[in-house]
Amino acid sequence: MLTIILKLIAALIVLFGIILIFDARLITKEHFGFGDQNEATDGLKILGFIIAIVGALVFYFI
Repeated sequence: MLTIILKLIAALIVLFGIILIFDARLITKEHFGFGDQNEATDGLKILGFIIAIVGALVFYFI
């Protein structure tokens, strides 16, 4: 039972990372108000990639 719960949490982490990757431009326009949005978008995409990889590794090794 605990394994199923941990796999569901890991899948949600992967989903959150993928959403950050694909919606980085929209999130940047909505929440940040500084001039250079390209750097913020790149940062969110990198963060989303790292989060998705960590979630996938947790999902794989459980």
